[in-house]
Amino acid sequence: MSFEWVVSIVTNNWPMFLRGAGITLLISIIGTVVGSVIGLLAGVIRTIPVPERTLKKVILKTVNIILSIYIEFFRGTPMIVQAMVIYYGSMLAFNIDMNPIMAAVFIVSINTGAYMAEIVRGGVISIEKGQFEAAQAIGMNHIQTMFHVVLPQVIRNILPATGNQFIINIKDTSVLNVISVSELFFQTKSIAGNNFRYFESFFVACILYFVMTYTVTLILRYFERKLDGPANYSMIGQPAQVTQPINNAGN
Repeated sequence: MSFEWVVSIVTNNWPMFLRGAGITLLISIIGTVVGSVIGLLAGVIRTIPVPERTLKKVILKTVNIILSIYIEFFRGTPMIVQAMVIYYGSMLAFNIDMNPIMAAVFIVSINTGAYMAEIVRGGVISIEKGQFEAAQAIGMNHIQTMFHVVLPQVIRNILPATGNQFIINIKDTSVLNVISVSELFFQTKSIAGNNFRYFESFFVACILYFVMTYTVTLILRYFERKLDGPANYSMIGQPAQVTQPINNAGN
């Protein structure tokens, strides 16, 4: 690898690298946020106790079956195949001409939602049953229990997994070049095709991907520490303890 070539590639093509990194971040951020909302709703719905009434029982089981099919399908197929099916399939089957960026956001969102649904469900299951029983004992229904008791704990517990999914999305946007999304990998491939310096060009792309993912990691760790709070707590209104001096023996 020639360091001079790396400097030359960055100097001459930094707008393309910057544009590609911006598109990558845009798709991954929106996709992670929307996917987390989808996963949160799906995970909460899948943890609703099955009622004894026949109609509600049938409706809930039907919704759970649909959500299970959605989750297993998108977790069990590669994102690159999903991109091809959704982007090109929508044109052939329904004559829908999707914008590549909008299609990319949609694909990342529903893919993330499938994974986040299982993460949220696991987080809800990890909460002790006694907390559900205590909430019901004071008159809370399932929705109130979720939003006031369970979800605040679940969100803290799943934050590392959510951050990991965000990092995966940053890297997995590279497969979206198959639908002509001009993200970082697509831009790097164009740059390498112009100068025929593939190693140096993709080395720069590796550095940019690492910078983005490591920055996200540091930000998420900061929020984790904030949610954890201080190591030592003092009760509000508790008087400060006064330490009495120890008198020497004989005084």
